[in-house]
Amino acid sequence: MALETPLNRSEQKNLDILIAAIKLFCENGFPHTSMDEVAKEAGVSKQTVYSHFGSKNDLFVAAIESKCLSHQLSDGILDDAHYPEKCLASFATHFGEMIVSPEVVKVFKACTAQSDTHPELSKLFFDAGPKHVIQLLSNYLIRVESVGEYHFPDAHHCAIRLCLMLFGELRLKLELGLEVEDLLGDREQYLKESAAMFLRAYKK
Repeated sequence: MALETPLNRSEQKNLDILIAAIKLFCENGFPHTSMDEVAKEAGVSKQTVYSHFGSKNDLFVAAIESKCLSHQLSDGILDDAHYPEKCLASFATHFGEMIVSPEVVKVFKACTAQSDTHPELSKLFFDAGPKHVIQLLSNYLIRVESVGEYHFPDAHHCAIRLCLMLFGELRLKLELGLEVEDLLGDREQYLKESAAMFLRAYKK
């Protein structure tokens, strides 16, 4: 088994900054997190933070994007249009895990709470997270349709339907701060069944 290539110094600093940023954005919220605090948490200078990420907005977007990548939500997860059953089941698992992670729920709730005073924050979050995933998925559905076994009348709307199906009761309760222990046991089954049901609906 091949070993992962170690990060060089610049890549490691980049990672440290992103980890620090996610932590502070979740704990303090976007408006109350400064680049100085991120630099201190990451153990680097403020100049280093700015050299990697030009502004706090850029850093926030990069932090959201890195969260998607950490859950393998990139082109690689939807790479084979001939096997949508396998690919969408895998997508459902990774996407389903990401949307109920504590960091994502906290950032989402913070954006919602501050949407009146900081609407630009909600847009940054949407563009870096949901919009990215929906585009990734809709592009894949278009490729799947070209194979000939499925028909998606509007790939964008179909992608949204699948994503919202995967939210399920668990995400709703987490947003409301309710207990979810009783939902954890069958979460994986729910995700896989949702992906399978979605595909059956669009089978030719």
